[in-house]
Amino acid sequence: MSTPPAYFEAMYAGAVDPWDLAGRWYEQRKYALTLASLPRRRYRAAFEPGCSVGVLTARLAERCDRLLATDRMPSAVVSAAERTHALPQVEVRTLTIPDEWPDGTFDLIVLSELLHYFDDTALHEILGRTLDSLEPGGTLVAVHWNHPAPEHRRTGRDLAPVLAARPGLRLLTETHDPDFTLQTFWRRYPDGGAPPSPAAQEGLV
Repeated sequence: MSTPPAYFEAMYAGAVDPWDLAGRWYEQRKYALTLASLPRRRYRAAFEPGCSVGVLTARLAERCDRLLATDRMPSAVVSAAERTHALPQVEVRTLTIPDEWPDGTFDLIVLSELLHYFDDTALHEILGRTLDSLEPGGTLVAVHWNHPAPEHRRTGRDLAPVLAARPGLRLLTETHDPDFTLQTFWRRYPDGGAPPSPAAQEGLV
């Protein structure tokens, strides 16, 4: 089964930012690498489920015309909204995936420290909805903790081959850090092709 809601309720009952996302160097470094992995300078519409208190959200917003950030925990949503209140392109909502999913399509979806909480059934549904919502030529980023944890169903290393095997995705970059695995994908076009590389976009090759 997926990690039960009671786990998250207990974590947020004990602290506003229970994983110290705003303070830890691990998080700051991982966020910097996440942003550096994005192949486009700017995105039209992005979706970040499981945004927690919005630390990554605020950094993603610098690259997005519109960003929808969601979390299942109302207190986290309040914190994320406060953190991004001066960023009009950001919308923060309470939403529980995979049962709830936003309408519309996105050219960027970021799954950060999220998928390891779900069992096989829920993971399959989330990835299916992600692919349905991601526009052809769009970017999917997945980054997850590599160390076993009682509340996690799998590690980043376990998730990497699952994501790489999804039809419709083309792996662009992959980072195997001791602490996390980071993957960036293109959403293939209907003809099976993928967008030009960042260098090709600027006419360098």
